[in-house]
Amino acid sequence: MKFTLAHTDPQSKARAGIVETDHGLIETPIFMPVGTAATVKAVHQRELKEDTKAQIILGNTYHLNLRPGLDILKAAGGLHKFNGWDLPILTDSGGYQVYSLSGRRKITEEGVKFSSHIDGSKHIFTPENVMDTQRIIGADIIMAFDECTPYPCEFGYAKNSMQMTHRWLKRCCDRFDSTEPLYGYNQTLFPIVQGSTYKDLRKESAETIASFEREGNAIGGLSVGEPAEEMYEMCELVCDILPKDKPRYLMGVGTPINILENIALGVDMFDCVMPTRNGRNGMLFTKNGFINMRNQKWKDDFSPLDPEGTSYVDSQYNKAYVRHLLISKEILGAQIATLHNLAFYLWLVKEARKRIIDGTFLEWKEKMVINMAQRL
Repeated sequence: MKFTLAHTDPQSKARAGIVETDHGLIETPIFMPVGTAATVKAVHQRELKEDTKAQIILGNTYHLNLRPGLDILKAAGGLHKFNGWDLPILTDSGGYQVYSLSGRRKITEEGVKFSSHIDGSKHIFTPENVMDTQRIIGADIIMAFDECTPYPCEFGYAKNSMQMTHRWLKRCCDRFDSTEPLYGYNQTLFPIVQGSTYKDLRKESAETIASFEREGNAIGGLSVGEPAEEMYEMCELVCDILPKDKPRYLMGVGTPINILENIALGVDMFDCVMPTRNGRNGMLFTKNGFINMRNQKWKDDFSPLDPEGTSYVDSQYNKAYVRHLLISKEILGAQIATLHNLAFYLWLVKEARKRIIDGTFLEWKEKMVINMAQRL
């Protein structure tokens, strides 16, 4: 993987760059739709490419390991061949799922023992077998195995967890560097900065992660319930430490406003289930604010979903129709809403990139943050 930093905004820390992988180029800043179980819910791969303009999607090691299973993925030739997506893929190592399975797992220095949420079967994730698993899945960018701490989190627990994440990272790197890709293209390993919302821990973790000198770096353990201002504070601190010549990936973030604010702090890559999950539940994001499509007020509103438009969806379907579909629990309603939100998120980061390059990012960002906070 190669990262080229093309432009830096003169009025903020926002950056525009290009990530080169064997499955194609990624223009940053970028939003990555979440395809947890080998699919971005309710969206065809063709629609992801053509209608939302996605350049990279995510898969999840925890879910793919359980279903369909590694034997199937290996027999298929990896996730790209299995799901028919021929552009870049990133896989989360399963650390966040470990965090969310608090009643089903036990964390030790060796790794994490857990029970499947599907059938209760017993499993173990270690730094080594998570690397092996992500080799089999075959994503272009894979994540180190870490522990994502909850919020709020006591200082002592956060410190011990962070230090274990660093020890696990050394084991991940050793295993990754001693093995080869399985399908004829390169893979890249990103470490993850942890440390909860403690400045000294975040500083220590960012410095430690940077010292491993991998091709890119991730920031984890945020957007887990902390106030947005704390997220921004931690993110700015970490971005100021992580190397400027490598991409920075803020995991699991977030709202459109979160994304713009963190772009301004120097983040290059984002993912979140919000556009897909919220879309399926009737919340649409637009340039002028967010919409609850289930509200009665849209029952006879035949205007486009977003008058200014970010995809074909906005001109083809009107609010009254989409509301009818969602209220009627028609599958098409979830599809349209999901496509709309993904197209909006991808438009947002593309426009941010354009503004960074032409030097108008900060003024545009401030206006967009105000507009997008409105409930329509």
